[in-house]
Amino acid sequence: MVIKTSNDNLPETRTLDIEEAAQGFAAIGSEARLVVVLALVRAGNRGLSVGDIQDRTGMAASTLAHHLRFLAAAGLITQEKAGRAVISRAAFGHLDRLAGFLMKECCAEELKPPAE
Repeated sequence: MVIKTSNDNLPETRTLDIEEAAQGFAAIGSEARLVVVLALVRAGNRGLSVGDIQDRTGMAASTLAHHLRFLAAAGLITQEKAGRAVISRAAFGHLDRLAGFLMKECCAEELKPPAE
């Protein structure tokens, strides 16, 4: 299990490089992992315990643990031990940068004059 202590819930000005973006998109490229990320995004900054995520997704504990490790390794979620529970949270800053990676290219070619 990856435990991150930094707070990635605040936007950061740094942009992702192509390798980081590819890793992030690959991590949410699974329907199951996307369901987990969406559950954590909906939960907001308070996050969810593993049991709460299981209740919301219907995933088996071992399957969920695998997906949580994958998402944490990609930096899309953070995990923090709170007593006996582990609280997972969406890494909003990283998710925002990931979405921004695509959107920064939006309509870029429309702004260029046509090639002659």
